Amino acid sequence: MREPFNNIHNLLRIDAAAIAEYLTKGIRSHVRELGRLGAVVGLSGGIDSTVVGRLCADALGVDNVLALFMNEQDSANSTPALAREAAGYLGVRACDENITPILSACGCYTRRDEAVRRLIPEYTPGCRFKLVAGSLLDTAAGSYFIVVKLADGTQVRREAPIDVLRDVIAATNFKQRTRKMLEYYYADRFQYAVAGTPNRLEYELGFYVKNGDGAADFKPIALLYKSHVYQLAEYLGVPAAIRHEQPSTDTYPLEQTQEEFYFALPLEILDLCLFCKNAGYTFAQAAVVTGLSVEQIRSVFADIVAKRFMADYLGAPPGLIDPFEA
Repeated sequence: MREPFNNIHNLLRIDAAAIAEYLTKGIRSHVRELGRLGAVVGLSGGIDSTVVGRLCADALGVDNVLALFMNEQDSANSTPALAREAAGYLGVRACDENITPILSACGCYTRRDEAVRRLIPEYTPGCRFKLVAGSLLDTAAGSYFIVVKLADGTQVRREAPIDVLRDVIAATNFKQRTRKMLEYYYADRFQYAVAGTPNRLEYELGFYVKNGDGAADFKPIALLYKSHVYQLAEYLGVPAAIRHEQPSTDTYPLEQTQEEFYFALPLEILDLCLFCKNAGYTFAQAAVVTGLSVEQIRSVFADIVAKRFMADYLGAPPGLIDPFEA
């Protein structure tokens, strides 16, 4: 497995020390303006939440940051150990909340399994599965597949029709919403603010759940590309085990990366593509920067536009209908 972001393009190089100082001051100011006393961070052991935790601890003091571990039955075996290592590195208080009972009670696993079984009847409880997006660089772009590992070790891969796909995603979204519910429980309890952990790829392209991991009182790294986060992590001394871990959804029973599930492109390349799109590069210019063909760039740029459209809904505040509006 390749090491993530081990060769960052010069276009995405930052002054990590200056960025860290700016974000630390911003967090401190924002939390004070909210009248809060500290911050709650959902700590997965991934690089994004660990960097946000470090920035919050530096801004507010380690005694004013609470880390939450919120694992469940589908969490990867490595997740608890990485989360504990992250908390030890941060030096903050941590609470452990196993969310499996809540998810079972609301039917998360049952609803999900019923949807998968409609497509793959051989799937039974105990089998593991994941959702996989078709790569943007081939003819499968725009398609989603369910991959099931059966009890005998064989794998079945079938394209998911929209009804199955929606049912699976709707059921698994209980996970992110349950975690956010607990973050706000602790925020209310200690008069803390909730820190969001999405990076720019996730925030701009809608890789989050509405009223789930998309909910927060502040999002300190939402305007940083993923490569920026890795540079901050190295500057801040985030443990190597966390920096070298592949970014994962940690949502489905069968291990999967973020690029498999949603981004459909290696994150290092998508980082560059999104930068080029935002900077107004032509298809040809972006192709030179990324090493992709012009046709591949057209496909990636089109996907960025489509994902931004979905993100508009996810990030939209509630609509207010004013009967007294002139």
